[in-house]
Amino acid sequence: MTLFTELDGNLTLSDSSQDSDLSRKHRHPDAGAARSGLSWKLKTVADYIMASVLLLSFAPVLAAIALAVKFSSPGPIFFRQPRYGAGRNVVVVTKFRTMRVEGTDMTGKRQATRDDDRVTPVGRFLRKTCLDELPQLWDVLCGKMSLVGPRPHALVLEVDGESIEDMIPEYHERHTVRPGMTGLAQINGNRGPVHSRSMAEERVDFDLEYIRSHSLLLDAKILVRTLFVPFQKEGSF
Repeated sequence: MTLFTELDGNLTLSDSSQDSDLSRKHRHPDAGAARSGLSWKLKTVADYIMASVLLLSFAPVLAAIALAVKFSSPGPIFFRQPRYGAGRNVVVVTKFRTMRVEGTDMTGKRQATRDDDRVTPVGRFLRKTCLDELPQLWDVLCGKMSLVGPRPHALVLEVDGESIEDMIPEYHERHTVRPGMTGLAQINGNRGPVHSRSMAEERVDFDLEYIRSHSLLLDAKILVRTLFVPFQKEGSF
């Protein structure tokens, strides 16, 4: 079976040889069944409390970033995009705008690339440090997102020219819970644009394993590890 392995504080996935012949779909039980547990109810309460505290704490930072975005390039401060939420419902996710308005792709079909000329200088810093995600604390308060969970993807996401929904049959199992600001995949280096099949498969594996193995302790560990995500060599750009 697929288990968490914790080595030197790192939470990763470990596949035993016994499941090597199983399909990816059968390695993960019905993720939706996990949402009825007590830990998921407590998670919602914790989300509201922590998001409120963090919004107040980061208010000066949010204001400074808003001014930097506004005066560094023409256009709105925030970028709002429809993405998949819990139950495959469409939710609008908020970020600080990091691209020029004329280069923005609302569908999300065109993913960002390294040295993407659509990204503004301020936006490049925000994407690298993940500060562009801070407005999603409000989305958490609104019940659209969680602090920890599978990252919300655009409705139209293609990898190597193929829809990720067609590429990975169990893809929508990650949408049985609210999307998160950070997750198990992100702290393990699988973050930002999805540019290969192997990256897509690994991310879905992490997401479904998180749902199956959820606990408040796991959430706490992921949140602590997230503080070091901006220092990863690979990731958002």
